[in-house]
Amino acid sequence: MIARPSLMLLMAGAAGLSVVAHGVTAAAQDASQQGQPKTRLGTAIEQDMSQRDRQAAQRRRSLTLREQAAAAAEARLQASMASQRQATEAEAATGEPAEAEGAQFDELARIYQSMRPKNAAVVFEQLAMEVQVEVARRMRERNTALIMANMSPEGAARLTMALARGREDSGRRTAATGGAQAEAR
Repeated sequence: MIARPSLMLLMAGAAGLSVVAHGVTAAAQDASQQGQPKTRLGTAIEQDMSQRDRQAAQRRRSLTLREQAAAAAEARLQASMASQRQATEAEAATGEPAEAEGAQFDELARIYQSMRPKNAAVVFEQLAMEVQVEVARRMRERNTALIMANMSPEGAARLTMALARGREDSGRRTAATGGAQAEAR
């Protein structure tokens, strides 16, 4: 007698062949789809993802710029605080409020620069010499020259001498201060 294969053995063989056939079919479909155009859904998804990537990159650039601006503002603030500290220390050392007076002289310089030189010269000559010198130092050279040209020769000469003396005095003070600082070290 010839032995017949059992039904179970036949079913297992058929299932194995079926698996192999499905694997071959799937591989053939993947290879054939690579050359075919994408579907509308696939294209839409890719476009959506690329748009999100661009937006994320733009947000990163924006955040980087904000961080840089914040760092620059912090540096300016620290520099300002340091200069204010130095001004306060200098004021304490010399005993004169330089910043408040300086602001007043800056404002006067702006006012005289905006006036016509002929009108400014008439008023400028009547000021105290210390005020004339401080305001003239804070003005642009061209405006100072135009005002001095419209002043009386005596007034212009006095202001010129005071300005020259002030530069000599400030040069001496700087040299003396530098020497004192060098000795203190």
